[in-house]
Amino acid sequence: MKLIGLAGWSGAGKTTLLERVIPHLIARGLSVSTIKHAHHSFDVDVPGKDSWKHRNAGATEVLVSSGNRFALMHELRGAPEPTLHELLSLLSPVDLVIVEGFKADAHPKIEVYRAETGKEFLHGQDKAIVAVASDVPVATDLPVLHLDDIEKIADMMLSKAVPLADVLAVGDEA
Repeated sequence: MKLIGLAGWSGAGKTTLLERVIPHLIARGLSVSTIKHAHHSFDVDVPGKDSWKHRNAGATEVLVSSGNRFALMHELRGAPEPTLHELLSLLSPVDLVIVEGFKADAHPKIEVYRAETGKEFLHGQDKAIVAVASDVPVATDLPVLHLDDIEKIADMMLSKAVPLADVLAVGDEA
């Protein structure tokens, strides 16, 4: 398993880019998983459903399964948010894991930048950024790709991805 991340400010287009690049990676015969960091409260459950009732009754974990998929919901109930390292250990083996968010972690990342956000670039402060995907020219020594050049972005992701064991080793040292 290898890992590459996408980092950028809210509204930069990280999720939109992933929606476009994942099918290209799959068409190349790769299996892909993602981990997305949410900076806000979110819920995947529906109020009134049995799983929601189980969680509201106090269950720490509720696993819902069908013939199509399963989902594990784990309530933190005041416990610290899991680290990226801990979350990666939950994934099944795939060829490539793409992490969206987790800007503060040291894994290699491609910065997604859209001028309309009005935000500053991240790559000047984050030495783990290995390339920039942008809708405008960028003055940097890093490789710069246009946000619409999905094939080149997929190529860059694959060339800059690192073995998951390397990322986990860094997490163990932290």
